[in-house]
Amino acid sequence: MKKNFALFACIAVLFAALGIFFGSQQTKPANADAAAVDKLLAQSMMDASGKQQNLSQWKQKPLIVNFWATWCAPCVDEMPELSALQKEIEPTKIQILGIGIDSPSNITQFATKYNIAYPLYIGGMGGTDLARSMGNQAGGLPFTVLIGRDGQVKKTYMGRLKMNELRKDLNLL
Repeated sequence: MKKNFALFACIAVLFAALGIFFGSQQTKPANADAAAVDKLLAQSMMDASGKQQNLSQWKQKPLIVNFWATWCAPCVDEMPELSALQKEIEPTKIQILGIGIDSPSNITQFATKYNIAYPLYIGGMGGTDLARSMGNQAGGLPFTVLIGRDGQVKKTYMGRLKMNELRKDLNLL
């Protein structure tokens, strides 16, 4: 009996160690597909007010595209900071776009409750495919993409943004 308990304890410790190891590894986004930005800007999505919008209106503009969901705590936590950043960078003509991987009603309620200073679009589950084409193979949220005026992906971020790092990286645009 003691032998079985010791064996199970060793196995439990091994799996706990493996879990800690793999959990501590940061998932790095893959490279974006060559046509990912074109695919994004060819989309037509509803905004948070329910109006259909063509994302082509953002062509040849430097963009920060943030994939998020209302049920994602780190996403919601970083949105006030992104909103403040949008106001700060307005003179630079850099535009933040939020693409919600969520239902229209959840995004509309969220937009009504919080005063977000940048456009929120309803990507739904199709937004997940867009994020994957931009390099988010893990499907995690939040996921943020810097897109230069030239239409090229300059950098991607998996997980909650470090705003100081993002501010430094704006010179890539």
